[in-house]
Amino acid sequence: MQHFLKRAAKELAVESKILRPDAEEYLTTLPWPGNVRQLENTCRWLTVMASGREIHIDDLPPELLHQAETPSVGTTWQEGLRNWAEQELKRGKKGILDNAIPEFEKIMIETALKHTGGRRRDASVLLGWGRNTLTRKINELGLDHPEGDDD
Repeated sequence: MQHFLKRAAKELAVESKILRPDAEEYLTTLPWPGNVRQLENTCRWLTVMASGREIHIDDLPPELLHQAETPSVGTTWQEGLRNWAEQELKRGKKGILDNAIPEFEKIMIETALKHTGGRRRDASVLLGWGRNTLTRKINELGLDHPEGDDD
């Protein structure tokens, strides 16, 4: 990447950018489906678009930031979660469980309710909870689901 950053700076007649270690580490976690060409184009983009001489994670093209958040085909949900946690920590985030656990529970509840057509009793069985626990979680998480048919 340093090679392509120097080449882009020379082509554009500007000072070469320096990749910060956290940004470099983040970039090594990406799949790079476009291989060398994608890497070279990213270096050109960064040479033009990065605001300072040092390239921070926040300077990266939006598609690279979102690419790491999207699990690839064939990835298990556990691998996807692990990748998400790695990226959050590399971005300097703290207290990631404070956001992850409620989001996980929301997704599980919404999916179970969708699967049961909104029937809380059936959804609670799918989740392995009692109906009262499901109702309490729905209220705690601010989910707005109608009662549905509980028969």
